[in-house]
Amino acid sequence: MQTDEYLKLAEVEDRMWYFQGLHALALEALRRGLRPDLAGDVLDAGCGTGGFIKRALPALPGRGVAGIDFSPLACDLARQRGCPRVEVASITELPFADATFAALTSLDVLVQVVERERALAEFFRVLKPGGLVVINVAAYKWLWSYHDDSCQTQHRYTRPELVAQTREVGFVVEQATYRNFLTLPFVVAKRKLFRRATDTSDVKPYPEPVEAAFRGIMAAERMWLRHVGPMPAGSSVFLVARKPAAGKGQS
Repeated sequence: MQTDEYLKLAEVEDRMWYFQGLHALALEALRRGLRPDLAGDVLDAGCGTGGFIKRALPALPGRGVAGIDFSPLACDLARQRGCPRVEVASITELPFADATFAALTSLDVLVQVVERERALAEFFRVLKPGGLVVINVAAYKWLWSYHDDSCQTQHRYTRPELVAQTREVGFVVEQATYRNFLTLPFVVAKRKLFRRATDTSDVKPYPEPVEAAFRGIMAAERMWLRHVGPMPAGSSVFLVARKPAAGKGQS
């Protein structure tokens, strides 16, 4: 991403509805899927300015949380915000030994690299057998907009495409769904119908009544996923998968 996007991210990540909702969903997946008998830390691959790490550290007692990001500025900002275990690296070449982590998250990062299959293979390599991966990516090429240009997005996925690529490197997919379904009309309207030439990314603070309304929508979507099942559409794809335990094959 561009420098000004990282600075905006550091400013709003803790309080903006989008990140609060995404991080809450990812933490639910980790708490549900992390095996108690599998020791090890969590890696946030593409940690940006550290917002998810800040939320994960108190939410995952007994687990350390490390991060990497391609941007030295993002890593500096993450350290300033209380995330000491952050280093500069690419998700396509993780600087860790095989089978290091019990879980790995990559939230809105895979779409920013060209070698996406290589990144997924790296996720698989650094996870311990039985380890969990949690991924969120932008959905639908037809939704491409000024937001993607500002964030230097390289690709937008469909759910079947992400599932296929994840399985190809050896993961067993446990959950794959679209999300941001209830906010999709808002996204389409803002990015496609009423866009302005001066628009940059949608990473920005909104008035508190708007933030509160969207936080409520994100909570409703999490309840939907818990009690109803996958969503039929949305501006993001959310996936949870596991590296097979030793001696077990892909299903």
